[in-house]
Amino acid sequence: MARKKLLLSFLVIGCFGVLLTVTAQNQKKPDPAGKKMIAAADNFLETLSEEQKEQATFAYDSDERVNWHFIPRERKGLPLKDLEGDARKAAEQLLQAGLSEAGYDQAVNVMSLEEILFLLEGGEREYRRDRRDPQKYYFSVFGEPNAQGTWGWRVEGHHLSLNYTIENGHVVASTPEFFGANPALVDSGPKRKIRVLGPEEDLARQLLNATDPEEMKTIWISKEAPDDIRGGGEVQPVVTEAVGLAAGDMNDQQKKLLRALLAEYLKNMPGDVEADRRKRINDAGWEGIHFAWWGSDKPNERHHYVVQGDTFIIEYNNTQNDANHLHTIWRNIDGDFNLPRE
Repeated sequence: MARKKLLLSFLVIGCFGVLLTVTAQNQKKPDPAGKKMIAAADNFLETLSEEQKEQATFAYDSDERVNWHFIPRERKGLPLKDLEGDARKAAEQLLQAGLSEAGYDQAVNVMSLEEILFLLEGGEREYRRDRRDPQKYYFSVFGEPNAQGTWGWRVEGHHLSLNYTIENGHVVASTPEFFGANPALVDSGPKRKIRVLGPEEDLARQLLNATDPEEMKTIWISKEAPDDIRGGGEVQPVVTEAVGLAAGDMNDQQKKLLRALLAEYLKNMPGDVEADRRKRINDAGWEGIHFAWWGSDKPNERHHYVVQGDTFIIEYNNTQNDANHLHTIWRNIDGDFNLPRE
C-alpha cells in the first residue's frame, strides 16, 4: 500500500510538472507597444471616411507633428466628438495602445474633468460647451503606420498631450507626455472626493517632509512658486542645471519615496516603454537624480516641484485656481519627438 501511494505521488508530481511546462510554453510574451500601435492605428484609419482620414493624417515631417500644447485651443486632427460606432471604438483602442491600464484610466479621468468645468464655469452655454467638452480630444497620425520606417501619432486636448514616434516597429519616443487636472480636487462630501493626479502631489510632499532642516535648505529652492511648468508648447524641454537634493545624498527612506514618486509617473506607459525608461535611468545612475521644491509646503497653497535626472525631467505645478489646477509633464533630456535637443 505504501508503495502504491508513493507511486501515485510521483505520478501526480510528474503530471503537475508537465502542466507547468505546457502552461509556461503557452504563455506568450506581450507584444511590444510599437506593434500594438501599428495594428491599432491601421484599424483606426480603416474605420474612417475619406474626409475623416484626410483630417486625421499628416506627413511625418509635417510641422504639425511638433505643434503640441495642453491649453484649450483650436487643434488639427480628428476629434472624438466626430466619431461613433467602430471609428469611436478604434480611437479608444489606439489610446489604450499608447498607455498602460493605469495610464488609460488617468487619461479618461483627465478628459472627464471637462464636464465638471462645463458645469462650474460661467458664460453662455454654447461658449462653455465649445470650450469644455470631454469629447474635444484630437487624434492625429503622422506618416504611415508600418513595421518598417518611421511614423508617429498624437492624442491631444485640454490637459492631455501624448506624443509617440515609432521606428521599425519600436517606440523610440514617447515625450512630451503631459497630464493635467482642473479641478485637481472635486470635493462632494465624505467619501465623495475625486483627486486626479493626487499621488503625484502626495508622494512628493512626503519626500519634502522627510527631510531635516539642513536638507530642507537644499530642497526648498524658493517660497515663491513659478506660475507654470517650463516649455509648454515648445518642441524641446527647457533644461537647466539640476537643483535640489540629490538621491546620492538621501537616506533610505527618502530614496524609497523618490522611487515611489518616479514609479507613479512611469506607470502610465506600456510595459516595454516603461522598462526602457527605467533602463535608461538605471544606466545613467539614480544617485544623480535631484528633487527640488518651490512655493508653500502646505496643502491647497501654490507649489511646484522638479525631479531631474540625466535622462529625464519631470515638472509639476499647482498654482492656478487657488492651487486646485495642476500640470505635470515628463520630458526627455536628449530631446522629445525623437529629435535632438539643440
